[in-house]
Amino acid sequence: MRVLGPSLTVRRLLRLRLPPRPPRPPGPRLSSGRPAATGALERAMDELLHRAVPAMPAYELREKTPAPAENQCADFVSFYCSLAETTERAELLGRLARGFGVDHGQVAEQSAGVLQLRQQPREAAVLLQAEDRLRYALVPRYRSLFHHISKLDGGVRFLVQLRADLLEAQALKLVEGPHVREMNGVLKNMLSEWFSSGFLKLERVTWHSPCEVLQKISESEAVHPVKTWMDMKRRVGPYRRCYFFSHCSTPGEPLIVLHVALTSEISSSIQAIIVKECPLSETEEQNRITTAIFYSISLTQQGLQGVELGTFLIKRVVKELQKEFPHLGTFSSLSPIPGFTKWLLGLLKSKAKEHGRSELFTDSECKEISEITGGPVHETLKAFLSSSEWVKSERLVRALQAPLMRLCAWYLYGEKHRGYALNPVANFHLQNGAVMWRINWMADVSLRGITGSCSLMVNYRYFLDQTAANSTAYLGSKNIKASEQVLSLVAQFQKNSKL
Repeated sequence: MRVLGPSLTVRRLLRLRLPPRPPRPPGPRLSSGRPAATGALERAMDELLHRAVPAMPAYELREKTPAPAENQCADFVSFYCSLAETTERAELLGRLARGFGVDHGQVAEQSAGVLQLRQQPREAAVLLQAEDRLRYALVPRYRSLFHHISKLDGGVRFLVQLRADLLEAQALKLVEGPHVREMNGVLKNMLSEWFSSGFLKLERVTWHSPCEVLQKISESEAVHPVKTWMDMKRRVGPYRRCYFFSHCSTPGEPLIVLHVALTSEISSSIQAIIVKECPLSETEEQNRITTAIFYSISLTQQGLQGVELGTFLIKRVVKELQKEFPHLGTFSSLSPIPGFTKWLLGLLKSKAKEHGRSELFTDSECKEISEITGGPVHETLKAFLSSSEWVKSERLVRALQAPLMRLCAWYLYGEKHRGYALNPVANFHLQNGAVMWRINWMADVSLRGITGSCSLMVNYRYFLDQTAANSTAYLGSKNIKASEQVLSLVAQFQKNSKL
């Protein structure tokens, strides 16, 4: 078994890549400068789709119609993989979504039948069969294609990548519209079934794990990037744990990764976790370990966005840690606050246009900050916080601590999207039943931490006997469970602000 040792350089660790897509064979491509080629490729796409996407058999024949030949699905996979350009793949997916969805005529006809039966006294069996016909009519044709592709060798992996491409195309606005969103939802639901917890295997990563696994984890680390091979070695060494989920269709390949620090208290700084120098040969002293800190969770497959993997992973890891450390009683995250700086800069910009009393800072704070920055508080802070230079001023760091802690508490607790926490990381942990426990100042002084969240981080604490009730209260009533520290900061903000 290959292992990642000191002889493996940083360059090899961080730059090794999986094999690229196979080169596209010669043929027509979508290109605004080559209309003839575009037309030829579009015709090829239409011919492929009509050949590969099976027609929906009549309701009476749905269980008697043979599955399409395997080579039809394989042709689609082969053709799709040969498309080298993002725009080409987006065009094919758009045509699939628009042309091979639900037959709306059939849906209208079956709906009318159900409504008619409900208005007349009929046997329950007749109405239930009519409803079943309606359900059948609501199944889009491309779902059958995805279902049959999943049975191919490597088919599930292909569909995960296809959805990643679809999400990318939507983000770039290469494909848009309700049909595309609907197809994305259908594929997401299918992947959620295939990647349910029963099909996932929990695996622990150590320094002796295969090189390919360590490489994949280092490359996909989205929260706190891995800088060197020694950095990676520390993250799987003493007082650290790293776990991932793999799937039966891709054994040994990480899908989502969770990093854990084993400590004696709830950590308030990420530097103490990922920068702290621990002797790599040190033996763990179990009596020093009372707390598990979840400090990074990263999805390695973008096609699985929205599929509930993170919640399952945390629950499984908690059980695994309790087996290893029966006395372990405290579980918490140390989480970033993505979007806080952007939100704050937008707030400062809007307040700068209002030439009245500041609603974000007290009078004494405005005076002190203006003396340090040499100008009006909103304008100058907007300039300072847009870079990382402000942390070099000890006076400014001290002056900003109280107001930014208040503002951050409101951002996490008070800013909502459809009644739920606006911040995606907060929403994730609150859905899991965690408590918004503590906001930490100067918790991440890396460039990413300063520019992304003004150095602030937050602990979401998991009280295992309360998580189910907290989750239900949040999802059902949109109630956020928070500690006295957070609620006190929110109250201070509300006292000074009219937001």
